[in-house]
Amino acid sequence: MTNGTKIYTPPLGYDWLTPVYDTAIGALTREHVWRSAFIKQIDPSPDDRILDVGCGTGTLAVALKQMAPQADIIGIDPDRHALARAAAKANAESQTLRFVEGFLSESVLPKRWTPTKIISSLVFHQMPLATKREILQTMSSLLAKNGVIHIADYGLQQSVLMRTLFRSTVQMLDGVADTQPNADGILPELMAEAGFVVENTRIVPTPTGAISLFRAMPRFDHKSPEVE
Repeated sequence: MTNGTKIYTPPLGYDWLTPVYDTAIGALTREHVWRSAFIKQIDPSPDDRILDVGCGTGTLAVALKQMAPQADIIGIDPDRHALARAAAKANAESQTLRFVEGFLSESVLPKRWTPTKIISSLVFHQMPLATKREILQTMSSLLAKNGVIHIADYGLQQSVLMRTLFRSTVQMLDGVADTQPNADGILPELMAEAGFVVENTRIVPTPTGAISLFRAMPRFDHKSPEVE
């Protein structure tokens, strides 16, 4: 699909599948496991300004808002159909949970609004390699000093089983060209290129392949990821 002159992939690969996105993610990705761990990792606080890149139908942004009602949260996504579902989930009276249609750039954010945390879930595997690199560089330029980036997405598919499941589900919907770099483990390398030190905090096997949680910060001690 196109938005202006740019191209993006809808949440399940096809626009007509967007209405069943939440149900599919819940049923096929062990969402209760990886998302609860991801929210705990993000650890939203009242003073946070959180930017959710590729927020889709808004599940993560809404959950973070419920956990930290005073946090200032903006979700951005180029898919207006997904954003309509996000808005329906959100409290219309909240002025600190906003959804913006568009691609990530400084121009789509409020003036002098600098995120303390930038997050993204199940989006990078749908981007072309050049776009993955561009988005991470943009995240780096937007992030507040001492800010943190959190990403949950399909990462390195280490086992034959995970590679097979990923190939027969995610790659069937989203194609091979954009998703294969993720399966080959490219995300930590791209984050390092963008100036971050990366920690793979957890790997969650699912019926659609392994989902990895990443934390990217200027400095910290590396730890081995927890594998279930």
